[in-house]
Amino acid sequence: MKSRNILIIAAIFIVAIVGVGACSAGLFDFLGGNNSSNSNLTGQEVNLAAAASLKNVYDEKLIPMFEQKYPGVKVTPTYASSGDLQSQIENGLEADVFMSAANKQMNALANKSLINNDTNVQFLENKVVLIVPKDSSANISSFDDLKKVNGTIAIGDPASVPAGQYGKEVLTNLGIWNATESKMSLGTSVTAVLNQVAEGSADCGIVYATDAKSNDKVKVVCEAPEGSLKTPVIYPVAELKNPKHPEAAKAFMEFLKTKEAKDVFVEYGFTIHEK
Repeated sequence: MKSRNILIIAAIFIVAIVGVGACSAGLFDFLGGNNSSNSNLTGQEVNLAAAASLKNVYDEKLIPMFEQKYPGVKVTPTYASSGDLQSQIENGLEADVFMSAANKQMNALANKSLINNDTNVQFLENKVVLIVPKDSSANISSFDDLKKVNGTIAIGDPASVPAGQYGKEVLTNLGIWNATESKMSLGTSVTAVLNQVAEGSADCGIVYATDAKSNDKVKVVCEAPEGSLKTPVIYPVAELKNPKHPEAAKAFMEFLKTKEAKDVFVEYGFTIHEK
């Protein structure tokens, strides 16, 4: 009888230990220490095609954060102008997630059934600003002053660069595009425009507020005047059709929508588009 009681007590003790262990593991998972769904993604890859203006926020913060949250998952980014990325995707670029600096490129891919429309989100907003080199002595304080610039005005190529398309729209609506077009140096991306101004090879340039914030060699003269930009600077993001690793792509999209990721975008000067 005594030995039977000992066996019963021992059995209860073992059950208690297993229960505590399970609870502890569950708590550990809840706190993010070991998410079984995360580990199931090990060995997968997310091929990200993102507008050039997103390079800093992704490379410096968001990609490392995601890869820490999902150990064993690798994010491989491709950065270029949104128009260039659109062309690359149409020509077979292996991409799982596309984040454009304008709806034009996203819509073009959607019209060719290359986007999973159910995942298309109007995600971020940006501002269009006029910049000059930090040590510039040029008398430029507004977009209207561009009419009297004798040197070079850097702008993204409106044919393929959303920042250039927005810049042209601002100048056209202000009635000064025709007076400034001959002074334009067309960049292949907004980053190229930023670099031209930072290096002093252009007297001024039109970029996004986030780009200006990322480079201490330039200073912002002004934002695009109210009413000069009819098209909001929206950054949509979506999964491509038939991603190579759909689970990893879905996890990446869900990560972007978390508060921690949104806070990083805001830190880098973006505004979260809540509509």
